[in-house]
Amino acid sequence: MTQSEQLYQRAQHVLPGGVNSPVRAFRSVGGTPRFIDHGKGAYLYDVDGQRYIDYVLSWGPLILGHADPEVTAALHRAIDRGTSYGAPTALETELAELVIATIPSIEMIRFVNSGTEATMSALRLARAYTGREKIIKFAGCYHGHADMLLVQAGSGVATFGLPDSPGVPAGAAANTLVVEYNDLPAVEALFQAHRDTIAAVIIEPIGSNMGFVRPQDGYLQGLQALCRQYGALFILDEVMTGFRVAPGGAQAHFGLDPDLTCLGKVIGGGLPVGAYAGKRAIMSQVAPAGAMYQAGTLSGNPLAMTAGISTLRKLLSADIFDQTVAQTTYLINGLQAIASDLAIPMQIDRAGTMFGFYFLKSPEAVITDYRSAKHFADTERYGRFFHAMLAAGVYLAPSQFEAGFMSYAHSTDDLDDTLTAIRAALSG
Repeated sequence: MTQSEQLYQRAQHVLPGGVNSPVRAFRSVGGTPRFIDHGKGAYLYDVDGQRYIDYVLSWGPLILGHADPEVTAALHRAIDRGTSYGAPTALETELAELVIATIPSIEMIRFVNSGTEATMSALRLARAYTGREKIIKFAGCYHGHADMLLVQAGSGVATFGLPDSPGVPAGAAANTLVVEYNDLPAVEALFQAHRDTIAAVIIEPIGSNMGFVRPQDGYLQGLQALCRQYGALFILDEVMTGFRVAPGGAQAHFGLDPDLTCLGKVIGGGLPVGAYAGKRAIMSQVAPAGAMYQAGTLSGNPLAMTAGISTLRKLLSADIFDQTVAQTTYLINGLQAIASDLAIPMQIDRAGTMFGFYFLKSPEAVITDYRSAKHFADTERYGRFFHAMLAAGVYLAPSQFEAGFMSYAHSTDDLDDTLTAIRAALSG
């Protein structure tokens, strides 16, 4: 029995399912989750001494790779000064200024501790600002585990096939309106049916929690226009795409100007963090400047702020982001060539330093939303592929319905080794 297997058995006695976040349990791909000992650069090392080229990267934050020397050095200095004060620091302002200077739509920002806190708070703010109660979200888009958002939520919910979660009161989601991603007429119909009652539309600009679904041309721009027309706030959940699709986020890539933006992942450099941010007139409604209450003891804590500042400073310097995009392009072009050579039906895409792919049940299938992802994605084949890659020393997301990530630490040799493993796995 491996050490991972022993640890997993032990963990199941004290942790629900043996994990602290569902997708880690490998339920959709089978087998035993690998228990990690440490990470360095592009690699994870498990407790059994196996090394893996990592394309999960803690689900996106580690754009510089594991244990980047500059980030860890900054953290060591910060730890020596204390881990949390429950009082303001200059670090919060410095990270806020970095984010605001990079993402044009953002004029003010409030740091929190997770993406769930960010989206939950942004929606509360939208309701407070508009005086309305209903929100529109999209099937397969995951915005955290707040009650009102666990409706056709994607991510682990997609993995386990749970359309909703037990324990969510019917009333909590009563004002949540759900439509399919990429269906603009359906959104317009909701606005017409619920005039003057919709506070906000919240969306992942790229569907990254149902796999990887790109918005169709004009779709996001159309959503923004509808929000303007009907007086609702347009909220982009860029927890995943922020500083990954482009330095200015997916909103810069697609030419958008959201009212509010939710961030996380990269802005914490691997430490727990989230943020909601946007126009000054809206953010000024947040306490203590305004009446909309939200608070958090560890919000803006010096360790997360330090890691975020160090990560963004390095990422935005020289051509580090562009090099990471080039590495992503190299990997995805290689994957597309292999799939074509072997005549394996796949849908493959990338944006900036993110990527995703589906094994398709038929060559004619096209995935454009959550419904088609559930219908056309060959999850059984993905499970076999996942384990073949794991055996070859490549760590991918343990679910077909998750995006992949590149880091600056990945070398061309790492990518070539990955492509060799892909060809062997798909040829077997």
